[in-house]
Amino acid sequence: MTMTAPETQHGDITRPQSWRVELPVGLFLLNDNQRLNKWRKAEYIDLIRKASGFAARAAKVPTLQRIHVFYVVHPKPGIRRRDPGNWSPTAKAAIDGLVDAGVVPDDNSDRVLGGDPRIGPAVKGSQFVLWITDLDQMHPHHIALINPPTTLPGASS
Repeated sequence: MTMTAPETQHGDITRPQSWRVELPVGLFLLNDNQRLNKWRKAEYIDLIRKASGFAARAAKVPTLQRIHVFYVVHPKPGIRRRDPGNWSPTAKAAIDGLVDAGVVPDDNSDRVLGGDPRIGPAVKGSQFVLWITDLDQMHPHHIALINPPTTLPGASS
């Protein structure tokens, strides 16, 4: 299932349009703790990229110039300790799939903010969900709230 979050008003702030892109339940998810053969890992990366691109097209995500991506990992039941950042290899492959699908021209830092990890409720078989928000609809001050400074204190820019 895919869905679009409509623009909503919160006081004088309009939330930009977002799209929920659900990868299939049971899709093998890569994480930093796995020790996979490089060929097997490449197969999984390709599968995740294709699943992400297909899901983005099914969600009718338009071509955007700059996006923010949250990813939500719904782990298998029974896993107690959950570190959402461990699934960054899946996020990287899924964001590459968004580029393949034409959602965003490139996944460099000028175009993509995130993927920011979250843990959702457990799902039998596990699931990976992307939330894509159009940054061009956001005021620069609001973008600054989700994008902290990257320079060190006292460093020249």
